[in-house]
Amino acid sequence: MSGELKESPLKAVHEELGGKLVPFAGWNMPIRYGSILEEHAAVRETAGVFDISHMGQFVVTGAGASAWLDGVLTNHVGALGDGEGQYTFLLNEAGGVIDDLILYREDAERFFLVVNAAKIAEDWAWMQGRLIEGVDLEDLSEDFAAMAVQGPEAVKVYAGMVPGAELPPRNGIVRVEHEGQELIVCRTGYTGEDGFEFFCAAADGAAWLRKTIAAGARACGLGARDTLRLEMCYPLNGSDLSPERTPLQAGLGFFVKLAKGEFVGSDVLAKQKEEGLGGRLVAIQCLGKGPPIRGGAEVFSAEGELLGVLTSGTLSPSVGLGIGLAYLPVETAKIGTELAIDVRGRKVPAQIVKKPFYKKA
Repeated sequence: MSGELKESPLKAVHEELGGKLVPFAGWNMPIRYGSILEEHAAVRETAGVFDISHMGQFVVTGAGASAWLDGVLTNHVGALGDGEGQYTFLLNEAGGVIDDLILYREDAERFFLVVNAAKIAEDWAWMQGRLIEGVDLEDLSEDFAAMAVQGPEAVKVYAGMVPGAELPPRNGIVRVEHEGQELIVCRTGYTGEDGFEFFCAAADGAAWLRKTIAAGARACGLGARDTLRLEMCYPLNGSDLSPERTPLQAGLGFFVKLAKGEFVGSDVLAKQKEEGLGGRLVAIQCLGKGPPIRGGAEVFSAEGELLGVLTSGTLSPSVGLGIGLAYLPVETAKIGTELAIDVRGRKVPAQIVKKPFYKKA
């Protein structure tokens, strides 16, 4: 029911801008303001701003925080310096993905985590149940409004928002004081373009969104965010990532550091790496123009054998063709393999291609 949806602190601005609000991960969020194609192009060519207030924010503190996080996440937390961040996974005991998240080390005893909206409660319960003495976990998700500014002109937009301040380096985090307000600014994103994400007090969010737009960013919705991320083969939790699939099967082994020592699910991943993955997430591109392909569409071999289903699919604005992701048997998951996608009974020719779909000229 729409009445049960959570509302973004930025809702008033979305309505002023004519945003079309839809349910997403338990929230009422803008899918677009006008044309998804124009919003997509703005991010690729200039700059766009997305409301990401639905994302969750946890803070982990304590003398044992780094070691504890290394035991519950896949990437190597101990390798981070102050002000640095990394992409990582929270796994179940079977090595499947509960959530993919970004972790930032602010100092030796303080870590800032950004988690997916639909996973806030599950992540919290999972981590809280494994806490040890000397480590504290706080859920600050209700405290923040959050936005992502993405595109080649993101640095210019930031200069207009916070004159005299500099963005942190790639994957970095800083706290910035501006006119009596504190921002947490992270040099990360979900589009393949330069950009940053920032977090402010929820009550200040609407003012910051207006300021960001005034500095040159176009308001963009979840529709463009999805086409942008899929062009880069960035996975969507709950679609391309799931508790039944491991990060290795998703092709994200770079963010799994088995050599660091044991963590939840590490024994399963080590065995899988040795014995074989079974299936692998591949990038599939249509060979010509045709009807849009969507998640859930069946994927067949050129000979007509059912191999799997698309976990994500869309018409790529940048490539001009249908693109998608699917877990296929390892023996068929080779670049150049010809396939067919079932779209309402019509077989659309496609093939496996190298990731990502979109590459900057």
